[in-house]
Amino acid sequence: MAKASTRAPVLGPAFIRLLARFGDADLPRTPPVLTERLAQWFDWNRAITLSRALDNRLPEAADGPGFDDAQEAECARLRRSLREAIDADVDLSAPRRKDASAAAVDPGYLPYRQHCLAMQRAMQAATGLLRGRLRDMLALQSPAKARLAEVDAVMEATLSPREQALLAVVPGLLGLHYQRLRDAALPESTGADAPDDTPATPAAGPWLARFRQDMRTALLAELEVRFHPIDGLLAALRTR
Repeated sequence: MAKASTRAPVLGPAFIRLLARFGDADLPRTPPVLTERLAQWFDWNRAITLSRALDNRLPEAADGPGFDDAQEAECARLRRSLREAIDADVDLSAPRRKDASAAAVDPGYLPYRQHCLAMQRAMQAATGLLRGRLRDMLALQSPAKARLAEVDAVMEATLSPREQALLAVVPGLLGLHYQRLRDAALPESTGADAPDDTPATPAAGPWLARFRQDMRTALLAELEVRFHPIDGLLAALRTR
């Protein structure tokens, strides 16, 4: 029987706590100061661009399609469709194309890795387009909101590469979680003295159901993270 963990509870946002649990890692008791971390991510060019967006004369509102109930309903539909895709059954068939990066991946985990990568690509593409469209509509409402749209564009250009690099570790952490749950479910007789006909992989059971739920929870948490700036733009668009 696996021993209960004696590690201290991990502090931080739910998504970070979840990933720390998958990676069996501890987070610092005191999180880094946000302003100090942002200063590390902004180079001089980005800092100057952000300063101009904040300090220059308010831009003129442009012409184009405005934000209305139909646009808000489309945002909700997109979010719902991504959630439904996350909840959909995982295709357990072998991938059609060979992936060199998956050569060392556990064969049992491979379909789940493919599902995770596909969902990350879908979330990135959909939220990127939606964020840009909402920003364009925000710039139509007033000069002050046009400035806010400029600031959001600078923040996206600066932080998105860092965000994508960090989110790219999620499939690997899920793979570690899969292996730990699978190994914990193996009977003790599968050690060195086990008979030759003992299966090396446990049958699907509670451990796999738990993994599937944990993967779903992680992807839904990532979806919420990706929608944070979109929710901010929607709040600004609703304010008149």
